[in-house]
Amino acid sequence: MISTYPKVSGKFLIDGNWLEADKKKEVINPANTQEVVGEVALCTKEHVDKAITAAVKAFESWSQSDIHERAAKMKEAAGAIEKIVEENVNLLVRENGKILVEAKKDLLRCVDIMREASDELLNWWQPEALDGEQKVQIRRRPRGVTAVISPWNSPMILTFKRVIPAILTGNTVIVKPATSCPLTIMTFLEKVASYFPNGVLNVVTGSGSLIGDALCKDSSVRTVAFVGSTETGKEIMKASASNVKNIFMELGGNDAAIFLEDAKLDDELITKLRFGILRAAGQVCSAVKRVYVHESRYEELVEKLRKKFQYIRVGNGIQPDVEMGPLNNQTQYEYVKGLIARAKDTGAEVLTGGIKIDPDGWNDGYFIEPTIITGVAQNSEIVQAEQFGPVIPILSFQTNEEAIKLANDSHFGLRASVWTENEEEAIMFADQLEAGAVFINNHTVFQDLHLDFPGLKESGISRETRHCSLEFFADTYGFAN
Repeated sequence: MISTYPKVSGKFLIDGNWLEADKKKEVINPANTQEVVGEVALCTKEHVDKAITAAVKAFESWSQSDIHERAAKMKEAAGAIEKIVEENVNLLVRENGKILVEAKKDLLRCVDIMREASDELLNWWQPEALDGEQKVQIRRRPRGVTAVISPWNSPMILTFKRVIPAILTGNTVIVKPATSCPLTIMTFLEKVASYFPNGVLNVVTGSGSLIGDALCKDSSVRTVAFVGSTETGKEIMKASASNVKNIFMELGGNDAAIFLEDAKLDDELITKLRFGILRAAGQVCSAVKRVYVHESRYEELVEKLRKKFQYIRVGNGIQPDVEMGPLNNQTQYEYVKGLIARAKDTGAEVLTGGIKIDPDGWNDGYFIEPTIITGVAQNSEIVQAEQFGPVIPILSFQTNEEAIKLANDSHFGLRASVWTENEEEAIMFADQLEAGAVFINNHTVFQDLHLDFPGLKESGISRETRHCSLEFFADTYGFAN
């Protein structure tokens, strides 16, 4: 078994050297918990301090490098990454639980990010002259050491969307991958790091609280980019407060999908809703997590979605015909199972579906059937919580004003969607919904990698960007004479 472990298994990267820790933890296949995919090193506070020291030293020269050099190196690295995508799809599936098509798409989008951000950098970095009597330029410079703390649900795309622009803007980076699925991202980062000077890209693994606390409290770390739960995000803010870091956070979501009375509930739209709910087994910050439907269409929507859920093939994502895999880890699995059980205990109706591809091996993985919850109140746990699993509560409303009020009744404000034949009415909703982005007749992501809209309320701290997130990692200053 050990001979099949990836090269980076049990290792971490500091100043160009891949090292091994005294203590390690097994990385388990969530579709078959008897399978060990590899190991993750449990780094110490001393390891983190050494990574920071290496990043600080490397910043002295890397921050002064030419932007054309940075872009050229990144494009070379992109070509190398592209060549190893196919051979690493299975690894991502085995450690994360995604299905094959989702895993491959994530890996290919990492390559796209590297190339598109490199192109964007060359124009975006140029000084901007302001009109007026005084000659003023808006200029940019790298900020310093950047810490990137990555999640387990989509470790590849969400890591690259932060690491790549940070490096391109002249910063040095320390990455802390999720302990439950670090192997694919580390395999890719090993390749990326080889194209840059030692210390530009470092990787430390292990305890999130230990490593995160050390990175946030060290004044040499000038930016923290975090993707994960709102609760952890709040702890990062507290730890970073003593030295006033720049914080870039994508946190939790409880996205509402609102179906108006004229919504076209044909197979195409129900299929889009299905994907909006069940993509990556619902383990997506911007997945649909609440559905509100006009009372006149309530029973129709519930029945059509129930039938759609019945035919979802659930199993080990390594099988090409599987449409939904397991949850990533035992903690999340137990949490979602508990949400469903408590909803049922309060009188809710629980409608489950799906086809078990391997019924005999079902209990060997963290599998949960696609689940619809009806008969629940707005203030119930299943509606107010971020389920982060293949479960969706459906509630009815009478008026548009009520729908908007219900949708906004959440601590979160990441994404929302309005399903209607009337685009003007959808825009009216969008103007009132408390969400960083609103879609019409779909609940998806922005296909253009240049676009990144932050969440509102407790869903994040950042700002709108149209530049591959480059501005999150650079300081802007004025130069005048």
